[in-house]
Amino acid sequence: MRFLKHIIVIVAFVFTIPSFAQDIELFQQFNGRYDYTAIGNTLNPFENNLDDSFCFPLESSSATLNLSSSATVVAAYLYWAGSGTGDTNVTLNGLSVDAVDTYTVDYSEPLAETLTYFSCYADITDFIISEGNTLYELSDLDITDTLTNTPGFCNNRTNFAGWSIYIIFEDSTLPLNQLNLYQGLEIINRNNQEKTITIDNLNVIDNEGAKIGFLAWEGDNNLNFGESLSINDNILSNPPLNLSDNAFNGTNSFTNSSAFYNADLDVYDIQDNINIGDTSAIIKMTTGDFDEFGVFRADLIIINNIVTVLNSQLPDATIVLDDYIINCGDRSLAVDYTVFNTNSTDPLPANTPLALYADGVLVGQTQTQNDIPIDASESGTITITLPDTIDDIFLLTLVIDDDGTGNGIVIEINENNNIDDELIELLVIPPIQILPNEIACNEGFNSAAFNLVELFENSITTELEVEFYETIDDLESNINAISNPEAYSNTNNPKTIYIKVYNPPCYDVYQFDLSVENCPPYVPEGFSPNDDGTNDWFNIQGLYDIFEDHKLKIFNRYGTLIFEGDNGKKWYGLINRGLNNHGKRVPVGTYFYVLDLNDVNYRPLVGWVYVNY
Repeated sequence: MRFLKHIIVIVAFVFTIPSFAQDIELFQQFNGRYDYTAIGNTLNPFENNLDDSFCFPLESSSATLNLSSSATVVAAYLYWAGSGTGDTNVTLNGLSVDAVDTYTVDYSEPLAETLTYFSCYADITDFIISEGNTLYELSDLDITDTLTNTPGFCNNRTNFAGWSIYIIFEDSTLPLNQLNLYQGLEIINRNNQEKTITIDNLNVIDNEGAKIGFLAWEGDNNLNFGESLSINDNILSNPPLNLSDNAFNGTNSFTNSSAFYNADLDVYDIQDNINIGDTSAIIKMTTGDFDEFGVFRADLIIINNIVTVLNSQLPDATIVLDDYIINCGDRSLAVDYTVFNTNSTDPLPANTPLALYADGVLVGQTQTQNDIPIDASESGTITITLPDTIDDIFLLTLVIDDDGTGNGIVIEINENNNIDDELIELLVIPPIQILPNEIACNEGFNSAAFNLVELFENSITTELEVEFYETIDDLESNINAISNPEAYSNTNNPKTIYIKVYNPPCYDVYQFDLSVENCPPYVPEGFSPNDDGTNDWFNIQGLYDIFEDHKLKIFNRYGTLIFEGDNGKKWYGLINRGLNNHGKRVPVGTYFYVLDLNDVNYRPLVGWVYVNY
C-alpha cells in the first residue's frame, strides 16, 4: 500500500523560522459502497483575531448527527485540537475518551517562546453505532494552563480549540467508491507560503460525484491574504461559503455555517478537476498577500486530515500461505494457499497468475481457477520442487498477480499488498549412524537367521517406532519394510540392514551389516544305517550346503578307499569305490574318514567313525 505524505499550512509571521509537523499520510482506506460525513464544532466563542478580549475557549460545544436510515456506520473517528502540547482526554456525551495518538507542530519566533499546537484522535466507532443519530456534546478539552502560562498564544491570537467526528458509512444505494482518509498535522505560513501534496493510491474509474474534504484549524475569515486551495492546478471554491482567495475562513460545508470559528470542516466537488484513469492528484495550498498598506501578511493554517471519495471499480488481490507439507530428505513442498479479493470493488478475474519464489528464485507458477467475487476467496495447492542451489533454510514468497517476471496483469486498488512469505526449513535426514555388525554361522547357502529387533536393541534403547529395510531407497520411500524382523534370513553375504526410527518431525537412520561365516562342522562318532529312520547316515552337522565344495573320503581298516562323497552325496554306509561290493553296506566296524572342507580357514579333518546295525 502506498502511503501519501501531505504537508499543509500554518502561521503568518515576519521571520524565517523552521516549523515541525507529522506528515499527513494514508490512515485508512475503504473500498465498496462507502461515503462519509462529518460533524463538529469550535470551542471559540468568536474569531480569535478580531481583538484581544478572547483568550480561553468554551467549556463545551455540540453538533447533531443525522444519518440516513439506509446508512450503516462502519467507522468513526473523533478529532480534537487546540493550542499547546495537548489534552489527551476529553468527554463525549458522558463517555471518557483517551487519545490513540497525538500530533503536534511547533513554531518559533526570534526572542519569543516556541508555540505548540496539537491534534488528538480516537476510534469511537462502537460508541457512534450505539448512540446513532443524536446530539453530541464534547467537553473537558482543557487548555487553560497552556494559555495561562504561555501568553504568546493569546498575544498572537492563535488561541483556539475545537473538535470533529468523521463518520464512514456504507449504503447500498451508493456507487462503488474508494474512500481514502489521510491524517497528520502540518502547516503553512508566510515563511512556507505554498505546500504541494501529491496524493497517490487513487484509482479513478468514474469522476462523477468525486469529492475531497479537509479538516483544518486556525483559519480566519478576516485574515484574507490570498489563501487558495487547488487540485491538479484547478483552484477550488464553494461560494459564497468558501471563496477562491479565502479557502480557510472558519466554515463548515456540512452545515453551511460560517461561524465555525478558527476551524474549517469543508468538502468540495472535484469531478471536473480529476480525470478517469488518474492514479494520483496534486493538492496545492497557499497563503500570503500584501495588505492595503503594502505590508506582506499571511495567515496561520494547520491541516489535520484530508478525505477523498472516488468511484473505483477494481479488484484487490491478496494471498495467504495457509500451510505447507515437507517430508524428510525431500526437496518437494506441497503448498496450500488462499487468494482473497477483500477490500475490493470488482471481481478478481480467473487466470490471475501466481508465482512462488525461494530466496528470490522462481520455483513454481499457477493461476486462479475462477472469478473471485468481492470479499470472496479461492484456495488451492501447488507442489514445487526446489533446485539444489536453494539452501535448506530459505524464504518462500507467494506473489499473486505475478507472471513470474515480477509483473502483474490485473489493475488493482492496491498494487503493493500481493505478497505473503514464510521462512521454511527443509527436513534434512541426519547422517546414517553405523551400529556394530553381526556375524552368524552359516546355516546353508551362506544364509542365517537373525533377530534384527534384538540386534538393534542391543545398541539403541528407544520407545519410538522402528522399521527395518533392505535398501536405503526403500527406507526413504517408506516401502517394502521387512515384515518379520525377529526372524530375518539374509539374502546376501554380507547384507546391510537399514533402520528407520521415527523421530518427529523427521526420523533417524541407522545401519549394520549381517555377515555369515562357516563355523566348524560337528562330526559324529558313529551311525547305524539300518533304515530304521534314526541315525541312518553319517550326518556331519554344519557341513552340507555350508561347505558346499567339501570332499569326504572313507577308508576301511586296511586303508582301502571305499567311499567318496561331496555336498550332493552323503554316506549311508554304502560302498562306491573299489573293485568289488559296489552298493553294498559295509560290515560293522570302525572306519577312517578324511574330510577336506575346501575352505582356506580350515585344514582337512580326519578321524574314526563306528558303523553298527
